Parts: sequence; structure tokens; C-alpha cells
Amino acid sequence: MPVALFALALSAFGIGTTEFVIMGLLPEVAGDFGVSIPTAGLLISGYALGVVVGAPVLTALGSRVPRKTVLVGLMVLFIAGNLVSALAPGYGLLMTGRIVAALSHGAFFGVGSVVAASLVAPSKQASAIAMMFTGLTVANVLGVPAGTALGQHFGWRSTFWVVSALGVLGLLGILALVPRRTATPGNGLRSELAVFRRPQVWLALAMTALGFGGVFASFTYIAPMMTEVAGFSPGAVTWLLVLFGVGLVVGNLLGGRAADRALMPSLYTILAALAVVLAVFVFTAHAQLPAAVTIALFGAAGFATVPPLQARVMAKAEGAPALASAANIAAFNLGNAGGAWLGGLAIDSGLGYTAPNWIGALLAAGGLLVAVVSGLLDRSRRRADVLVH
Repeated sequence: MPVALFALALSAFGIGTTEFVIMGLLPEVAGDFGVSIPTAGLLISGYALGVVVGAPVLTALGSRVPRKTVLVGLMVLFIAGNLVSALAPGYGLLMTGRIVAALSHGAFFGVGSVVAASLVAPSKQASAIAMMFTGLTVANVLGVPAGTALGQHFGWRSTFWVVSALGVLGLLGILALVPRRTATPGNGLRSELAVFRRPQVWLALAMTALGFGGVFASFTYIAPMMTEVAGFSPGAVTWLLVLFGVGLVVGNLLGGRAADRALMPSLYTILAALAVVLAVFVFTAHAQLPAAVTIALFGAAGFATVPPLQARVMAKAEGAPALASAANIAAFNLGNAGGAWLGGLAIDSGLGYTAPNWIGALLAAGGLLVAVVSGLLDRSRRRADVLVH
């Protein structure tokens, strides 16, 4: 893999850390600003909204700008947002900093996926995308626990200072290592928008929203599920999350390799595996050892979907993939929000803390159904092409 991918992965590590580390620092932030935990929790919602809005908007604005230049600009925006967060004298400015940083998130992964794929042969494109997303997965294993511990011992602002420094390192890596040939501008906004006339692009986005909706329907409520149902102590949840993160890293890399070999068969298999693991989790959540094993498998199946889903939307948006790729990052976040909401509804309805696993399994099965429909359309088109020729 080209060394430039490590610069993209380092940037992704910083972005992933700043997205998730706030979850572990909510008590410190709430205490510092004199707000409630739920109010501090809105910093997570504000970030997600920034990702959904920023992904298509900033990608569209940069559609005629060289892609390397776009990545540099996005990292500058990311650094600025985290510096504002570190210096924020009040809750409102902290929210502003979070949103500014989030605006760069979706566009970076969208444009970064296109750049990563351009650095390698077509047969290795999904693996290259997976390499970039490895930074995001490693952030969950190392960045978030380390950032949480740092913020708890030296104040939550210290975490944002360190994340800003990571952003600077990622920026310098992109400037030094991403080759000039990626400086070619995109095809313009009209060409980027034109791909959304293709039904297969929308089907690919639907696969992403449903598949990752299944992941977050369960993952959002993993802490109460493990303490109230499996019987773990609150302190053990951190190690369970590390176990989940290890699964993310492994699944991401395996998903990229599988997608390079056979994209659609890989999607069928991975989405089916995700649905099965979540259904099984309903039962294994009642005992500690089976629950821990299932969490690792859940992480692996959940993030094994990412490289093939990203590669699928780029393949179907061939010719102008940047905006569709960024829209897919927005679809991931819409799935996160929708899955978490549905899982919460199930708990509020009195169905118990394992009910979100059923919701997740059904959403993943829905993603699998959309994938099958998309694959059948591919076959129909190939048959029509054969008849024409």
C-alpha cells in the first residue's frame, strides 16, 4: 500500500478520536459549564448534524478544486474546530467548535476514499479505502480511551489540544506524502449531481443507512445492556469497548480484502453475518463470557461492511464519485441516528435492554434485502447488454 495512505489514516485517526471521545468526557464538560449531562450530550448530536450537512455541501463546493487541495483545506477546518473547542469559554462556543470540526468529517472521508482508491490498482481499491478507515477504527481502540483518560486527569480541554496536534500531523502528512497526480480537480458539480439520477446509487446509499443503522441500534445501548443484563461492573464496560474496537479493526481490514475479491458476494455475506450476530446477541447478552465474545464478533461484522459499502457507491457513481462518496458518509451518520432512535423506542416501550439487538438485526436484514435487489438489477443489465450485442 502507498505510504500516502498512512497520512490519510493518521488524519482519520484524529477525526475518529474527536468524534467519539466526547462521550467519555461528558461529566467533565457538564461540570465545567454547569449544564446537565443530557445537555452536554447534545454535543454528540451537534457533531452528527455537522457531518450530515458538511459531507455533501463542502464536497460540492470543492468539486472543481484539486482533491489534494480539498483534503488540505478540510484538515485546516478540522484543526480550527478543535482549537475553538479547546479554547471555548462557554458551552455555546464549544458546540460551535464541534460543528466546525464535524463539517470536515464527511467530506474528508468522501474525498479521501476517492483519493485512496486512485492510489492503487482497481483490484486493490477496497483495501485502500479500508486502510484509510483503519485510522477511524484504531481511534476507537486507542484514541478514545487515551483521550478520555487524558481529559479526566488534565482537564477535558487537554484532549482537544492533543487532537488539534494530531490534525496538524495529518495535514503535514497529506502535504508531504499525497502525490501530485491526486491534485486533479473533480468533474464539476453538474457531473457530480448527475450520478444521483442512477437508481443504483440510491440503492447503495440505502444499504449503508440500513446496515449501519443496525450497528448503532445495538451499540448505542451497549453499556446498560452489559451492566443491567450481562452483569458486568461499570468499570468493565471500558474493556468491553476496547474488545469491540479490536473487532472493528479486524473486520475493516477483512472487509476490504473480501470486497476486492468479490464486492457484491462480500456484501451479501457480511450483512447476513451482521444480522445473525445481532439476533444471537439477544440471547448471549445474558451471560458475561458469551456476551464478550459476541461483542468482538459484532464489532468485526459491523465494520466489515464499511469498505464494501463505500466501494459500492463509488462504483455506481463512476465518472464523478466524490459527492456520492461523501453522501455515503452522511448515510452512515443518518443510519447511526436512526438506529439509535429506534433502539431507544424499543427500550422505552418496555421491551428491555436486549430489544435493540432485534431492531439492529431487522435493519441489517433490510440492508441485505436492498443489496440483493441491487445485485439482481446488475444481472438484468448485464443480460440486456449481452442481448444487445
